Amino acid sequence: MGLIAERSLIELRFHGRGGQGAVTAAHITVDSAVRDGFWGTAFPFFGAERRGAPVAAFARLSRGRVMTRSMVRNPDVVVVLDPSIMSYVNVFDGLKDRGIVVINSPTRPNISREVKLYTVNATRIALDLGLVLAGWPLVNIAMVGALSRVLGIRLDSVLESIRNMLSGRMAELNVTAAERAYHEVSEIGGG
Repeated sequence: MGLIAERSLIELRFHGRGGQGAVTAAHITVDSAVRDGFWGTAFPFFGAERRGAPVAAFARLSRGRVMTRSMVRNPDVVVVLDPSIMSYVNVFDGLKDRGIVVINSPTRPNISREVKLYTVNATRIALDLGLVLAGWPLVNIAMVGALSRVLGIRLDSVLESIRNMLSGRMAELNVTAAERAYHEVSEIGGG
């Protein structure tokens, strides 16, 4: 069934770098959940970001209307598009006890906090598919694929959402990235 069917509200925070698509990842996650019959909102946090600077995006998913549009301070789920930001951004800040972390990493990262940890090598997937822009692997859609499996969002809903937001060859490459990540995400366990 998945997390989304178990809880009345799930709050998510996406961490990445400017230009990696954290905002797009939040929007596609919400759009996918809506296609599965849930409600949701997604929104970014913008400061003086520039390409490569740390950014955050937020999403809320629910079985009913979502009226709150403020930043997510106590997420149930944290999604990390670029693990290198963990050295200077506390991505776990406010994460609920026994929270879930979905991280782009080929191996288990060193996390001292007790979390339910999932990893997927979204960078490898993006590089394998040639999803690179200005030298940066585009990992956001692969991360949505992995996250959708963790949350219990149907893969078909994710693929529909991608095809709705992108077109042509770029849509199909990202569909493949999402499918691969959906099947390759691994639960690592507690911290």
